[in-house]
Amino acid sequence: MSEGQQEFYHISGRVDGERLESRLLEERIQAAVAAGHRAIEVESYGQHGIGGRLWIAGKEPVTVRVTGHSGQRLGAMGVEGTRIENFGPASDDVGWLNGGATIIVHGNAANGVGNAMSRGVIYVGGNIGSRGMTMTKYNPRFEPPQLWVLGSVGDYFGEFMAGGIAVVCGVESRTPENILGHRPLVGMVGGTVLFNGPHGGYSKTDAKILPLSDADWEWLSKNLQKFLGATGRMDVMERLSMRERWQKIAARSPHDQVIRKTRTIAEFRESVWDRELGAGGLVGDITDTDMSPIPLIPTGDLRRYVPVWENRKYLPPCQEACPAGIPVLDRWRLVREGKPEAAMDLALRYTPFPATVCGYLCPNLCMGACTRGAAGLPPVDITTIGKAGVHTKAPELPEITGGRVAVIGGGAAGISAAWQLRLAGHEPVVFDMADRLGGKISKLIPESRIPADVLDAELKRARDVLGHVQLEKALDREDVAQLTSAYDYVVIAAGARKPRMLKVPGIEKAYAASDFLARSKKGDAGASLEVGRRVVVIGAGNVGCDVAVEARRLGAESVVLIDVQQPAAFGKEKAHAEAVGAAFRWPCFTREITDEGVVLEDGEVIEADTVVVSIGDVPETDFLPETVALENGFVQVDGDFRTTDPKIFAVGDIVRPGLLTDSIGAGRKAASVISRMLKGEDAAGGRYSFEMAGKKDIDISEYAGFEEFGRMRDGVIEKSRVSLEYFDPRIPAAPGVSECSSNCASCGTCRDCGICEAVCPQSAIYREALPEDGFEYRVREDRCIGCGFCAGACPCGIWAIVANEPLA
Repeated sequence: MSEGQQEFYHISGRVDGERLESRLLEERIQAAVAAGHRAIEVESYGQHGIGGRLWIAGKEPVTVRVTGHSGQRLGAMGVEGTRIENFGPASDDVGWLNGGATIIVHGNAANGVGNAMSRGVIYVGGNIGSRGMTMTKYNPRFEPPQLWVLGSVGDYFGEFMAGGIAVVCGVESRTPENILGHRPLVGMVGGTVLFNGPHGGYSKTDAKILPLSDADWEWLSKNLQKFLGATGRMDVMERLSMRERWQKIAARSPHDQVIRKTRTIAEFRESVWDRELGAGGLVGDITDTDMSPIPLIPTGDLRRYVPVWENRKYLPPCQEACPAGIPVLDRWRLVREGKPEAAMDLALRYTPFPATVCGYLCPNLCMGACTRGAAGLPPVDITTIGKAGVHTKAPELPEITGGRVAVIGGGAAGISAAWQLRLAGHEPVVFDMADRLGGKISKLIPESRIPADVLDAELKRARDVLGHVQLEKALDREDVAQLTSAYDYVVIAAGARKPRMLKVPGIEKAYAASDFLARSKKGDAGASLEVGRRVVVIGAGNVGCDVAVEARRLGAESVVLIDVQQPAAFGKEKAHAEAVGAAFRWPCFTREITDEGVVLEDGEVIEADTVVVSIGDVPETDFLPETVALENGFVQVDGDFRTTDPKIFAVGDIVRPGLLTDSIGAGRKAASVISRMLKGEDAAGGRYSFEMAGKKDIDISEYAGFEEFGRMRDGVIEKSRVSLEYFDPRIPAAPGVSECSSNCASCGTCRDCGICEAVCPQSAIYREALPEDGFEYRVREDRCIGCGFCAGACPCGIWAIVANEPLA
């Protein structure tokens, strides 16, 4: 809708016959904008500051039309997006401190127009008073401020002008013999004045006449039409289109303004510096400080800033986000170097389930943390390399050193702990009450999320590594006490197998989510599970989503997930549930469960043939010895997953509910502590810190999989240090492992690209080869000027520019 078609919200400067104070009128204008009005007509009675400071509108444009008699400071402190049109003359200080508004005055304006403005445009369809366009500013990030005057300007125009463009047209001037007034442009240090007509002189100390260039004329012609159109004076366009009548004045440069002979630096040093501070001078006899001249661009110790090569000092965001601590970045690096097998082997140092979890079941927190997302680029897809690891051979196992550890529970946490202990040379023995390893992965997670052949392959590999596994072994408290005596340590990883159920009438009519999923996964037996046409799932988390998907597979036509709060489901599980047509409702509070369905507190009945409760599980802890303390039904542990019994550790859901990667990471950390204790080391010390700076041909055996890889580094690298400009945003997400590896930004780890060496203007950076095919980039201090080009150009954020050490 054009401005002429806009419906204006009217605000009067007079109420009940009384003139409003300027402050009250401004409050009404601000309130109107806050209420959503973007076209406002103000009937003014001399109030000040109309149209200014409307930043409450944000980036939305606001039009303010002023009728009547406006007071001082029309549009003062105006902001970008504000358009103020004054239908009549204006008082002093129009556009004072204007920060981006467009201000149109249909008539003359008094003194101080555009005083100290830094942005925006002011159009005056008449003459202006004294000291217009004084003390203006110019920020190179924005367009310069503009002042257009149809007539002439008053005295001291452009005083201390530091930026902007002023255009004086000289039409219907009140002083046609001198359209620039008395003593214009005194103290001018920046900006330009274009004028059409005679002048009576200007400060030649500060300004000078310059030829009107073709670019000047092109800009003037284009913007002159905007000015005359805005002020309704297109009738004078032809008169103002004669190029030969226009002149240009610009500020002199500092060198132009020098009118007295100055002393050279050499003369100053000889006549002042050396005389006062040299031998025989004020301090020359009491100090041997080097008084020689400092170069204009210093090197060495005199630099203010110095570059530091911080290769592998910081963790990449992907690895920091991974609860299992998998060095995702190094896996992609190995693929880029043509070593995909090594990349697969590396994963097995951290997890026994690179395909099952990283490829299929994990919500991939590493991808969520990927630096590429900061620039709107798709993250590097870890699932591609995860799925490719399904057929990776088991790692070579060291000889057993004699340490024996009992692991109670064959789920993700227990297998992870046992896996890491075996890789460290110890002898774990896994006990599980199920007939198959894998815990909830095997028993509950539907095959729609994890293919059976993938899980089978990884469980077989784990079984081959672990060696000693006793299935269908239910343990009681006495059994655990015997294990504690017979083994060096015990790891409790029994999970949370007891479902929480609502305490409402009719709960016996509902399935627990774990029971439902277990039955639905039992092949033919699962197929016989009759769910009917309508299924209601109470609890809309990720497990509830799995229930919803299975219910649809078993024939349900309608599946509704209800929750007392916004559903906690996220990621693949929620997307899968939505894809099969499941509906989410909240907040819904269950009163009872009947044969008709779920009755809510407000009396509504959600019809259901089958109801499934999915509100979490709690551990069964009756088998634990009394020496193991509990907290809110879960096992109490310290930061190293040690329980209150010095020989018993606990990991996984029996400690706290979490992701599969949380369980894998906990099992790895507990195994790390146990391994060190079995070796007689301090459990809290000796953590592995990766220090192979620039090493390219990495032997993955040097990665201590159960150790806190890289966690001794100095935090996570700031994403702003990584240069994503090297990646083309038009290229979609990569489809394969090799393509994905090329898209990794290698945050905080040098890719040995040599850009820093090539871009250094002083040739101060060089590559130094290290033993075992390693490398390091170093700095020649006598050449480096601390310019920071290396840091600015580094794709991976390796170089940092830091303050130099102060001189002694």
